[in-house]
Amino acid sequence: MDGTGRLFQRFDAALRARADIASLAIAYPAVPLDYAPLEAFVRDRLPQDRPFVVLAESFSGPLGAALRADPPPGMRALILCCSFVRNPRPMLAPLRHLLGCVPFGALPGFALRQALLAPYATPALQAELAAALAQVPPHVLRQRLRAVLEIREKDASRSFARGSLPVLYLRGRHDRLVPPANAAQILRLAAGAQLADIAAPHMLLQAAPDPAADAVAAFIAGLSAAQVST
Repeated sequence: MDGTGRLFQRFDAALRARADIASLAIAYPAVPLDYAPLEAFVRDRLPQDRPFVVLAESFSGPLGAALRADPPPGMRALILCCSFVRNPRPMLAPLRHLLGCVPFGALPGFALRQALLAPYATPALQAELAAALAQVPPHVLRQRLRAVLEIREKDASRSFARGSLPVLYLRGRHDRLVPPANAAQILRLAAGAQLADIAAPHMLLQAAPDPAADAVAAFIAGLSAAQVST
């Protein structure tokens, strides 16, 4: 949800080592935007001159779903990592009006470690997470969480199901934020979708870059013979 693009170095290196796949992280603007303007922002920054695969992590799942429903030229597939196409915690939706009371800028490190990294937290990962979150104003994080809680399940599900591009879901076996039911829903909605179950927390790409890169490289190799990049 930080949207900074600062947390993918290990995964990028692992992917290049396996398949020499070039990657491009699209950083979101540090302003409070809902999913619709973020989708427009992302579309404007996707590659225009080559085939590519979109990898949408966590908060970005609904953006990936929208791209799959109406794919831009060159998009060949979608990878979702510890993500969702509906509110992953629907019971919390009625509390979205109370988000103004959440002290995003003062959340203790222990709480973040437990939610995002446990039981795979290391000092290096904790420091990288803290540095990335420090780049995002609390009111922006608050708006992004509100956007997640306000996803209308029927609309999001129908939009995602309209797409026909191949899908890979990377599921963290120890993900404490996104329940397994979200992966199950995606597998139901996307015919032929593949699942890679990885021993990792919610921050899967950061804590388990090598098995994640293995799964992504194998998925891309199974697509058409066209050269692709994620």
